[in-house]
Amino acid sequence: MNDTRKKAEAQTGQMPEMNFATFIFSLNHSALVHLGAVKDPTSGDTAKDLPMAKQTIEILAMLQDKTQGNVTEEEAKMLESILYDLRIIYVREKG
Repeated sequence: MNDTRKKAEAQTGQMPEMNFATFIFSLNHSALVHLGAVKDPTSGDTAKDLPMAKQTIEILAMLQDKTQGNVTEEEAKMLESILYDLRIIYVREKG
């Protein structure tokens, strides 16, 4: 989604269409907030909550397991990539 569309949706209060990819991106963003990698959109602050980050990563891993064979190849690769990146960040932050 381009920035212009995001701004228009924010101004009108519309949310993006909910589909599997949107749901996964939402969980990814939540994990990144808990890892302190991005600002919390509500408060504008960055703070680490590693137990919550771990739980969100585990939820994504569970979804990967439970949806295997029921998602497109693109969705499976997206989820695999997101999980890889989140796990790397988690290990680095926990270290």
